[in-house]
Amino acid sequence: MPDPAPPVVILDKSQLADNIGAVARVMANFGLSELRLVSPRDGWPQDRAWATASGADWVLDGVKVFDSVAEAIGDLNTVFSTTARPRETRLPVRTPRESARLLYDDRASGLSIGLLFGGERAGLETTDIALTQGIVTIPIDPKHHSLNLAQAVAINAYEWRTLILDAPPPRFREGDPPASNELLVGMYEHLEKELDEGGFFHPPEKKRSMSQNLRVMLGRAGFSEQEVATFRGVIHALAKGRGRVLAKLAAKRAAGEG
Repeated sequence: MPDPAPPVVILDKSQLADNIGAVARVMANFGLSELRLVSPRDGWPQDRAWATASGADWVLDGVKVFDSVAEAIGDLNTVFSTTARPRETRLPVRTPRESARLLYDDRASGLSIGLLFGGERAGLETTDIALTQGIVTIPIDPKHHSLNLAQAVAINAYEWRTLILDAPPPRFREGDPPASNELLVGMYEHLEKELDEGGFFHPPEKKRSMSQNLRVMLGRAGFSEQEVATFRGVIHALAKGRGRVLAKLAAKRAAGEG
C-alpha cells in the first residue's frame, strides 16, 4: 500500500516570517508538504520565510492563506490542536505519538487530516480548539514548557514519519467516515441560531462558553455526513414546531384583545 498522504499543517496567527520558514524546513525534513496560514500578522508572502526555509521552497510556494481557523480546516475530517496549556474543553488529550497513530489510521481510511498550531505569543483560542477532534500535548518538563513553533511542528512531524518508515498495518475505520469540519460548523451554527432565537443562551454573557461546550459535546460524537443531515433536520423540525406554538399564542392573544 502506498504511504498515506501526510497531515496538513495549519498555523494560526503566526507572527514572524522566520518561524514560518523554519516550520516549512522541518516539514520538508519529515515529508510533510501542505502548509496553511490563518491571518499571518505581517501578511503573505514574506521574503524572510524563504530565506529561513533552507531550500524547502516547495512548501512555501504552495501555502494557502485563510481568514479563520474554521475556513482553514473546513475540508478536513480529523484535526488535532496542539497546545501545552490545559483548556476548558473535554476533548481527548494525547501525546504526539498517540495522535500520529490515529491520524495515520484515519488517513489510510481515506479521511483528510491536519494538525493545528497556535501563534507564538498566545497559542490557540479555546473557541478554535473546540472545532477540532482532540488535543496534542508534548510531554515536556513543566518547569519550562515553552517550545519554539518549529520545534513543536518538528516533534509531531517526526512521530508521523516514524509510522511511515516502520509501522504496522493501519487499522481501518469501520462504518461511515466522519463529516468534514465545514459540515460540522454549519450544523453548529444552525443549532446555535435556533437556540438563540429560543432564548437558550441566558445570561447573554455566557453565550460564548455555552456555544463552545455544545460544539465540543457534539464534536465528540463523530457525526457522519448523513448524521449531520439528520440532525439538521431535527433542528429544523423543532424550530418549525416552535413557530407554530408562537403563532397559536399570538392568535389567542389577538382574539382576546378583540
